Amino acid sequence: MWRDLGLVVLPLLAVLAVLPAVYDNGALLLNFVVFLVLAQGLNLTYGFSGYLPFGYVGFFGAGAYGFAMSVTLAGAPPLLGVLAGGGASLLVGLLLTPLLRLQGAYFGLASLAAAEALLHLIGNPNLQPVTGGPYGVKLQAGYAPLLTYALALAILALTMLLVAWLRHARFGLRLLAARDDALAAAMAGIDIVRGRLVIWLASALAAGLIGAVFAWRTATFFPDAVFDLNFSIFAIVFTLFGGAGTLAGPVFGVLLLYGLYNAIGLSAPQYFQLAYGVLIMLLALFFPEGLAGIARRIADG
Repeated sequence: MWRDLGLVVLPLLAVLAVLPAVYDNGALLLNFVVFLVLAQGLNLTYGFSGYLPFGYVGFFGAGAYGFAMSVTLAGAPPLLGVLAGGGASLLVGLLLTPLLRLQGAYFGLASLAAAEALLHLIGNPNLQPVTGGPYGVKLQAGYAPLLTYALALAILALTMLLVAWLRHARFGLRLLAARDDALAAAMAGIDIVRGRLVIWLASALAAGLIGAVFAWRTATFFPDAVFDLNFSIFAIVFTLFGGAGTLAGPVFGVLLLYGLYNAIGLSAPQYFQLAYGVLIMLLALFFPEGLAGIARRIADG
């Protein structure tokens, strides 16, 4: 674990911490951190339990609206609102725990349907006095770009610390055993249900907290913006491209693919989509373990 911290977590956080002083684009930097958290959060549930939630954005959106409603309706201070956003995502995670009885594509599609249902619930015009309905939310929580960025970095640090710990702790090894062979793990006495529930809720909490910070920084948003399926798609692609179940893999995936998206995806989307597709195809065909798998092979000689 200490090796992971020294080689991955601390250098990444150090670079991200000093970037605002030399690169004047706070929104882009925050987006990078948001996707790093989402990729690591999805890495928790997929990398350690094998569940791939296509509707992972539901937790992100729940966190954003948990923050917004706590600040606008209850008058909570923004920092407490961030915790409320995390609590909202935990509540959604608890309500969706029956989905863990499903497997494979059935689980993925069910999670996607749940996220869509939550989007339509939040955007219901009848709930406009509470959620803003389809007209969105305009917050008066105080513009604090440096504070929100620092909070995002803290959430990223905690999420990555959890991933690093799971890679070496008995609990994490038991999760991996259950992921690879649930029957054998159950016969060995591993509590599969409890383990999957804990990691599911931890994954939901990470997305909810960063969703709350995103809402604070953005201030004005619509349901479609924070429940945008692209958040799920990007997080899944970044995680798989980098290497699920590893600490550095999702980081590689975000830095390379989201960096590529910002470099050419906005100005020349046709070339970005071509490069994006070719990279993913080559990796899926020849290196299914992702970029982390390539790095491991090189290190092993």
